[in-house]
Amino acid sequence: MTTALITGSTAGIGAAFARRLAADGHDLVLVARDTQRLREQATELHDRHGIEAEVLTADLAEDDGIEAVAARLADRRNPVDLLVNNAGFGHKGRYLDVPMADELRMLKVHCEAVLRLTSAAAGAMRERGRGGIVNVASVAAFVPRGTYGASKAWVVQFTQGAAKDLAGSGVRLMALCPGFVRTEFHQRAGMGTDNIPNWMWLDADKLVAAALADLARGRTLSVPDPRYKVLMGATKLVPRGVLGGISSRAGRKYGPQHRVQR
Repeated sequence: MTTALITGSTAGIGAAFARRLAADGHDLVLVARDTQRLREQATELHDRHGIEAEVLTADLAEDDGIEAVAARLADRRNPVDLLVNNAGFGHKGRYLDVPMADELRMLKVHCEAVLRLTSAAAGAMRERGRGGIVNVASVAAFVPRGTYGASKAWVVQFTQGAAKDLAGSGVRLMALCPGFVRTEFHQRAGMGTDNIPNWMWLDADKLVAAALADLARGRTLSVPDPRYKVLMGATKLVPRGVLGGISSRAGRKYGPQHRVQR
């Protein structure tokens, strides 16, 4: 039986990964900031699927939190076979309207934590000759959209570059780029979603199934829905100046009003 570690596991895409991997028989290491929610999630998944679910409380915007998760990933006695870097948050506002502390906190979670956790996991996986890493990015990585989009673009570039460097090692890396997903994350973040067209919404469980299938196929980039694949193709045809204006307005209209880390 293999073990998967999921950051931001108690809500949204992270919770969908936990449900699917537990149903498939994987033991889990569940990582988030809310200990009570983690314990409730671990109990539910254990009772429903008979798997072992370990709880690890950590804030990935803090060095201590990153170090605790990295140490668990590097544990050779209790190896982690699949890492899902899912923790993240968003904030609303134009550049210079968002406090610098919030911008830096975002980069800490989206970039530094992903780098350090991926490295800890990949090192141990390479020694064993097997393992998988899914770094959750966003379709925002492909359009000019402030710090959030830039941080997710970094996740995509880093993941694909690392995948190339580790080719042939048995370690698979993939950047997952979802669009709008129906989860409680939007409510927790205070997102105004009424004006988002219904066709743009994705189901979290279906997204996870598509992502895991793409990982099994050896893909380094997953845009898990034909609708968003078409949209991403269209971004190559639109001038970046025009695209930047559109994405900036859309981000302010649809973006989360309050910061939240899953």
